[in-house]
Amino acid sequence: MGDVFKEYSEKNHAEQPALTIMQGEGTIKREDSERNLLYNKSNLSSYKMVYQDDFIVHLRSFEGGLEKASCNGIVSPAYHIFHGEKADSRFYYSYFRSYEFIKRKLVPHIYGIRDGRSIDIAGMKTIDIPYPSFEEQRRIGDYLDSVNNLITFHHRKSNLFNKTCRNAWEQRKLGELASSFEYGLNAAAKEYDGENKYIRITDIDDNTHEFLTDNLTSPDIELTGADNYKLTEGDILFARTGASVGKSYIYKNSDGLVYYAGFLIRARIKEEYDTEFVFQNTLTDRYNKYIAVTSQRSGQPGVNAQEYAEFEIKVPKKEEQTKIGTYFRNIDNLITLHQRKCNQLQIIRKYMLKNMFL
Repeated sequence: MGDVFKEYSEKNHAEQPALTIMQGEGTIKREDSERNLLYNKSNLSSYKMVYQDDFIVHLRSFEGGLEKASCNGIVSPAYHIFHGEKADSRFYYSYFRSYEFIKRKLVPHIYGIRDGRSIDIAGMKTIDIPYPSFEEQRRIGDYLDSVNNLITFHHRKSNLFNKTCRNAWEQRKLGELASSFEYGLNAAAKEYDGENKYIRITDIDDNTHEFLTDNLTSPDIELTGADNYKLTEGDILFARTGASVGKSYIYKNSDGLVYYAGFLIRARIKEEYDTEFVFQNTLTDRYNKYIAVTSQRSGQPGVNAQEYAEFEIKVPKKEEQTKIGTYFRNIDNLITLHQRKCNQLQIIRKYMLKNMFL
């Protein structure tokens, strides 16, 4: 490592902006930091100069390895500054934050215990590191940049859609919008029989509110005469007890033949109201606050059918409900799409970093 990166210590650059180290995120100007007022702004002449893409090491920054400067500036004299003349900083930044480097190579050069642990800088310089040609470093750096940019892109899109406002109109109670509220089957689950699906609280995804089908079960009961417990298009389920109280799900015919369990309450929405619009109202902060207050019990939290019926929703005319419900369903689908893409890219990135530096 000492062959590739040389340590330097330039001082008397007080005209440069003082930088704050953000572990895993590079550097930012102190004036942009939320903790700016806590810093001592005197004696900046003793601070060390650091140039963009050079590496910064603090004696106690053993959990993150090296950090990379995002811009030119000066940092505390407690830091050690390294520059690689023939080193692509993007390639090595990924390596310096990899398990291979931190846990297998850097750890032996950490001494002390608990808060007293420090990095042995001299020993760190003796670490063997991969050194492909500069052109190969650059290409790998380009590749990792592309993956990181895609992850950021899909993450931002997901957040953007999540923050979209939901508007409302005339006030109605959920009990006025539903023709009935009914409790589910009082039956245990058994191995899936290939036809009759069983949905319980744990079968509803906490984030997407979709029916999880990777571990299907069937009701362990004679289903003759149980037609009332079959879900129909647009039925909305609510969790009525436990830590997941308030969790909701809307049934779609594409989910197949589904019976619902006893710890769920089914609301069957009247035809004059749009079921998707009603369901989207169960994904709002206002709904979450209502559940948080209403579910308070002396024992396990819970909300019964009568209490769900009291939840107030503002509704426009049916045509507008349908447009709004469809709009937000499309946004939910986009959120799911970008979250999946982001997760896939994270897996690819993790795989590449794990295997690239073996």
